[in-house]
Amino acid sequence: MFTASAAALLAALGLVSPPVAGAAPASAPDAFSETAQQQIAALQAVKAGRTATESKVDSKLLVATKGVAKQLNSLQSGATVSAAGTVLVDIRASKVSPDLLAGLTKAGAGIRAVSDRYGSVRAEVPLDKVGEIAARGDVKRVEQADQAMTARELATPATAPEKTETKQQKADRIAGELQKAVAAKTQRSAAAAAPLVSEGDRAHNADLARQQFGVTGVGVKACALSDGVDSLAASQARGELPAVDVIAGQEGDGDEGTAMLEIIHDLAPRAALGFASAFNSDASFADNIRKLRFESHCDVIVDDVIYFKESPFQDWIIAQAVNDVTADGALYFSSAGNEGNVASGTAAHWEGDFVDSGKSVGKFAGTAHNFAGAAGNQIYEPISNASSASVPVTLHWSDPLGASANDYDLYLLNSAGAVVSFSQDVQTGTQDPYERVTTPAFGGTGLRLAVVKFSGQNRYLSLSALRGRFSDSADGLKAYNTPGVTVGHSAARDAFSVAAAPAAKAFGRALEPGDPANPAGPYPGAFSGATKAERFTSDGPRRVFYEANGTPITPGNVSSTGGEVRNKPEITAADGVTTSVTGFNPFFGTSAAAPHAAAIAALVLSGNPGLPPAEVREALINTAIDIETPGRDNFTGAGVILADKVLAYTGASPQPLAVAKQPTVTPADGGSALDPGDTAKVTLPVTNDGDGTAVSTSVVLTSPTPGVTVAPRSKSYGTISPGQTGVNDFTITVPASQQLGAPVVLNARVSFAGSHSPTTSTFSLPVGTPSPVAQDFAYTGAPVAIPDNSPVGASVTIPVTGVGRASKVTFSVDGTTCSTDPNSTTVGLNHSYVGDLVGTLTAPSGAKATVFQRNGSSGKNLCQVVFADSAAAAFSTVTSANAPFTGTWRPTQALTGNLAGAAVDGTWTFAVVDAAGGDAGSIRSVALHINGFVQPAAAGAPSHVRGYTNNGPVHPL
Repeated sequence: MFTASAAALLAALGLVSPPVAGAAPASAPDAFSETAQQQIAALQAVKAGRTATESKVDSKLLVATKGVAKQLNSLQSGATVSAAGTVLVDIRASKVSPDLLAGLTKAGAGIRAVSDRYGSVRAEVPLDKVGEIAARGDVKRVEQADQAMTARELATPATAPEKTETKQQKADRIAGELQKAVAAKTQRSAAAAAPLVSEGDRAHNADLARQQFGVTGVGVKACALSDGVDSLAASQARGELPAVDVIAGQEGDGDEGTAMLEIIHDLAPRAALGFASAFNSDASFADNIRKLRFESHCDVIVDDVIYFKESPFQDWIIAQAVNDVTADGALYFSSAGNEGNVASGTAAHWEGDFVDSGKSVGKFAGTAHNFAGAAGNQIYEPISNASSASVPVTLHWSDPLGASANDYDLYLLNSAGAVVSFSQDVQTGTQDPYERVTTPAFGGTGLRLAVVKFSGQNRYLSLSALRGRFSDSADGLKAYNTPGVTVGHSAARDAFSVAAAPAAKAFGRALEPGDPANPAGPYPGAFSGATKAERFTSDGPRRVFYEANGTPITPGNVSSTGGEVRNKPEITAADGVTTSVTGFNPFFGTSAAAPHAAAIAALVLSGNPGLPPAEVREALINTAIDIETPGRDNFTGAGVILADKVLAYTGASPQPLAVAKQPTVTPADGGSALDPGDTAKVTLPVTNDGDGTAVSTSVVLTSPTPGVTVAPRSKSYGTISPGQTGVNDFTITVPASQQLGAPVVLNARVSFAGSHSPTTSTFSLPVGTPSPVAQDFAYTGAPVAIPDNSPVGASVTIPVTGVGRASKVTFSVDGTTCSTDPNSTTVGLNHSYVGDLVGTLTAPSGAKATVFQRNGSSGKNLCQVVFADSAAAAFSTVTSANAPFTGTWRPTQALTGNLAGAAVDGTWTFAVVDAAGGDAGSIRSVALHINGFVQPAAAGAPSHVRGYTNNGPVHPL
């Protein structure tokens, strides 16, 4: 129901009962129909009548709250409102404070993502509470949630809404794949169970490069961002992937990340791997880019995602995060996109200076842009009928982000001349220069776009129909396309924007009926000058007008002759390749190309540790094989890269990587533990994890613990072959004054002939005899509900007293009677989908350990389950068939090693975050079980009554 104010506006304009679609005359190329004029006038009336609070609300949300769209012929508000009356929004705030989050929760919001750095909260809010939220002084803007897409090219066109699995169907499928993989692994020989390998490994000559140069990715960590890694466990069980460092709570939803990681592993099989989702929100994506570099220490980062709000003309928050990590030395690769290119006739992008058509719009203000320019007067850009379903259309213009004082609007009309959708946010000096509409889910015939300058100065425009196509219409409209659809963080100065060329078979469908055949790749041969790019790969270049901080690059000139032109994309890599992931065999799109390029960069760094990023860039571009148009072109860049040529250019050699491993401690008195005043032998192994032989290997062993002596300070380990381990003994003396339970810290620096030298490792040796008796500390409060799909999560506290320092930490989720009833009150943690949950334990010192991380799929409830470091099986191996989850399991991260480094008395916190939607539960009964140390005997009593050698526990920090 629309408000009285909206009704009054419509009545004043004579639009309460608008004409039906069939009665509307078709629009001329240089004029709006009467229906469109009336609709736009009504929409502009809403815009002109906004209050200060309403000016902070996305125009589509505002029209939805006022009910105006329902009263206008053919018009959709563009706001996606759920059956429950909620909308997904991005709340941009001056600061994300506890008061803001509490206020949102009170308003009925479900928190989905929070970014403190960027002052952004993604939330599901009741539509009728949008105004209340916008009225807050700390809220700058309430926007319809910024959407994203990956650069995977689908085997079937998006002519209708995609059929998706239910959450349970997906869980059942993945569980079945995992069980099949585990069974196959035990039944087949190693040869028969050989993993699948991307055809890009052969097409890029990466197989030959590894053999010729002896490099495999050792010493390099390569990390991906995409939608999710749902099938990670199944891929690992099949032998397709090793361990992957996934940021807790950022596992995501989907499997494109799994497929990308398989590609990286195929080409750089010994590179360490990491992952974080890019799909929680735009600000979360930016946060995760930074986390992968600054917390997970990734050397090479790759993504395949574009957020629609990313500006073509200035580095926004995601590109700024890319700038931060590349400035720190990381190599960053991103998909150029699958939005087509002018050379192939597949584009849907126009950019250029605004040209005033002289055609006024509505009854308030505004003139339409003339796409024809000097060639005539055409105020419409026609969208191809065959590529018109669910197409996001973005409009950007050359004002600085957060400071646009020139107001442009975007309208989508049908062939009858009626407005179908619109975007008309206010730009008065503090907003972003951005508008977006989406075409109908089933597409349409004769859809067209119009850009209106509502007020302000002429600006350079960028109009893109992402995955659509601009083509001449049946009623005489001419399509206008220009190069440059590659936008956003892929176009950051120091990022690599990667185009796609098929490695093997041709993409399996025509992009539109009547299109030329798609090219095939060279497999089992290698890429050459005859290689053709995918017809859908996006083109550049990218004109940018502002530095990331909003400083103009060419002050006073933000037109087609101003700014900086970035040559994007830079390089081309393989797509159309094999992975083991369901739905990604074959895997097409620049989503597949970018990880191939990233993996080749990992090989370069593996054979050249410390090589400056500028030299890697030089090697990739200078050795690329020129394809398509002679010389550098705007849709394949310098050409397709070959790993052997890149490594020949940089030079590369197999590098040793000698690393100290966990030591064994043997007290000289024969005791079972290292005590204050003891002298002990420390046996320190050093393993060569590298590709090359470690020669002249030596170790310097020191301790920062006051009073501890180490003798000798250094020892030679000689030559250690790849995969082999050398061992030496050192002697340490612990001062009698060492506090019981306070660990002795040892620092081992391993030197050898190689670029990775030296490596350093730190070990913590417990001092004192571990007590065999555990003290129990339980949560005794009321059940705490776990909010669905919210990073805020739920937590309970557990007070610990009288322990001092811990020799062992165990955690349990208790309960009296176990069942799979998701509403059970007798289990320790009831939840209808345990695989949604991430559990974290935090010690009084602030140290954290992840207890479980999205394990158990659709299984229900944790009950009488113990998490112990010594357990035989990891909780990561459970399936829904194990529910209700009971027994003893290894946690995701070691509890004792991560949490027992300081005194444990104080308040502990157990927190649970639900990282996916649709399920609920509560924390009910949990407990800590902590072993301390045996107190020393009374004076006069024997000080040592132990008779065995201790080989642990020794825990790396």
